[in-house]
Amino acid sequence: MNNFDKDNKNRGNIILIGMPASGKSTAGVILAKLLGMNFIDTDLVIQQSEEKLLCDIIKERSVEGFLEAEEKAVLSIHPSKAVIATGGSVVYSEAGMKYLRSIGKVIYLKVGKEELFKRLHNIKQRGVVLKAGETPEEMYDNRCALYEKYADITIDETNSSVEDTVEMIVRMIS
Repeated sequence: MNNFDKDNKNRGNIILIGMPASGKSTAGVILAKLLGMNFIDTDLVIQQSEEKLLCDIIKERSVEGFLEAEEKAVLSIHPSKAVIATGGSVVYSEAGMKYLRSIGKVIYLKVGKEELFKRLHNIKQRGVVLKAGETPEEMYDNRCALYEKYADITIDETNSSVEDTVEMIVRMIS
């Protein structure tokens, strides 16, 4: 039994948080396969429950409406032994983050600003939440503080491949 299993009183879940395009979903799928766990992508949970794409929810219901749908979706999951990839804006929900911390270990996949903007091409089509008047740079700065606040573990992805990121996560939870 590794330290993660022994010390994790919260059902053995691993929750990945971080910026859009930080690799949460990609690394999450690989990590789940490697560890024999289930995989949940909360963006897909939102889309299934709302029966709309993320960008359409934002367009039709505004950022606030989307954040409400995201919080509702997060609070609706009851996983056990799952890797959970969250949407980048999940940290705006204190209730959602409190719940996620109660059900697992929260791991922040940290990507630098310059690298993020190389990866993140069309913000609007991806369904990325930008608050009214907020620039992508301001979003980055605001969210980084929240990711750090809620993270149990931070994985710095500078110059890392997805495989490197997964390996670092496994090392940190073992």
